[in-house]
Amino acid sequence: MSESASRRPFRLASLPLAVVAGLLLVSASAARALGAPTEADAAEPRAPTKDELARYAWLSKDARVRALSDAIAPPEGFTRVAVEAGSFGAWLRGLPLRARGTPVLHHRGAQVLAGDDSRLAAVAELDIGTANLQQCADSVIRLHAEWLWSSKQRERIAYRFTSGHLASWPKYAEGDRPRIAGSKVTWARSAAADDSRKAFRAYLDLVFTYAGTLSLDGARGRPSREEVRPGDFLVLGGSPGHAVLVLDVATNAAGERVALLGQGFMPAQDFHVLASGEDASPWFSLGADAVATPFWKPFPWTSLRRFP
Repeated sequence: MSESASRRPFRLASLPLAVVAGLLLVSASAARALGAPTEADAAEPRAPTKDELARYAWLSKDARVRALSDAIAPPEGFTRVAVEAGSFGAWLRGLPLRARGTPVLHHRGAQVLAGDDSRLAAVAELDIGTANLQQCADSVIRLHAEWLWSSKQRERIAYRFTSGHLASWPKYAEGDRPRIAGSKVTWARSAAADDSRKAFRAYLDLVFTYAGTLSLDGARGRPSREEVRPGDFLVLGGSPGHAVLVLDVATNAAGERVALLGQGFMPAQDFHVLASGEDASPWFSLGADAVATPFWKPFPWTSLRRFP
């Protein structure tokens, strides 16, 4: 073959149609085997629907999003586990994501992870504010609180500070505010009643200031390894500690299970769906004695928690 011929670009159009179709099928199958979304699987960003604007109350009408379940397909041979309609897990499956290749930014707008980082699968369309508050545990709390808000279970919105004291949204909305002296917290009616979205975000920032991984580590819900489901979380309490949220779970005929995991991190930054970093798959095996993620030490199954 001549040098000029060897440098001639390969063109699919030069092949018979049947061969082209076969090559595309093989390529798609290989991508699915790794759990990576193919062009056919990955939803293109679009305007949020009326239903999405109601379920994800922070969304702007001008946002361009794709639902998590549309954007990330299960690995070849796996299917998503059943979830109860209206549950936290079902709500997470519709979590709005930004376009593929979007980088992770921190609260001041600088890049933390490049859009093509092998440890990054997707970035959620979720505001983080301008303060260094919405970190790992806070992101888990934020999403759970937003689900309760949108599902009209607002009376259940309550989270504990690291001190153990309960911060209740209904009481905050009625005008109660904390008085904090060291590790002692008392509440007093010192503000006007306000149950608006703006007040709710202020309440969340208060929780983010005084809650953390130690708060989540003390959660009473402690499911077993066999019971893990979307909406559970893995947490190692400490200063610092870390927490990741189980966004979805899939299983195959052999009973093997894999999960999508999401996290916020330090400094406060965009909530993002993790990838393994090895084969770029966003699905993590649940078959080992611990769940290894690319940014923290492995989470043992004793670290699995569930909101009550």
